Amino acid sequence: MTEEEARQWLQSRFDVSRGTWERLESYVAILLREMEQQNLIAESTRAHIWARHIVDSAQLLPLAAKAGQGRWVDLGSGAGLPAIVIAILHERPIQLVESRRKRIDFLNDVIAELGLSHAQVFGGRVETVPASAAAIISARAYAPLPRLLESAHHLADEKTIWVLPKGRNAQNELEAATRSWQGAFHVERSVTDADSAIIVAEAVRSVRRKARG
Repeated sequence: MTEEEARQWLQSRFDVSRGTWERLESYVAILLREMEQQNLIAESTRAHIWARHIVDSAQLLPLAAKAGQGRWVDLGSGAGLPAIVIAILHERPIQLVESRRKRIDFLNDVIAELGLSHAQVFGGRVETVPASAAAIISARAYAPLPRLLESAHHLADEKTIWVLPKGRNAQNELEAATRSWQGAFHVERSVTDADSAIIVAEAVRSVRRKARG
């Protein structure tokens, strides 16, 4: 996907308003500026930021379209991908979970600068986030699937939709996770990379906990 194709994809899928385009452009500019201070994205992706990062994040929204009311929780938000892109494109309340101080400060600055009042940052490890039942949970480059589910399951119930970009290792991670976790899992191909995939899951529950119960 070229940068022009990425912009066309965004416009066709979300009918992006002028104000939303301005926020997306501002976020891209902030990311590139901050790259001088900290390594937010791979240097090799700088020239392809709209395809590799903006569209790669935005494609999660349609996959979670049937989610009920409630919060979107993004684990290990880092540079704000996908959470900031989601917050620009959608008004659903979103919580960004990040433990690194420089990234926490960066995310808070971005939220303030872009006026994303429905987004908030939790500064700490995923395991320390108070238990809840998120409508949607996402995580991009956070942890292998079995460890991800173990660390974040207290933030979900059986109605939660998990949307988890997993690159080329999606099928292997899914096979490893299903030894300990049950649910309705399936794999979606990424629109930005034919070799990459996204794991989408619902009704996720621990096999071990079920056995003990």
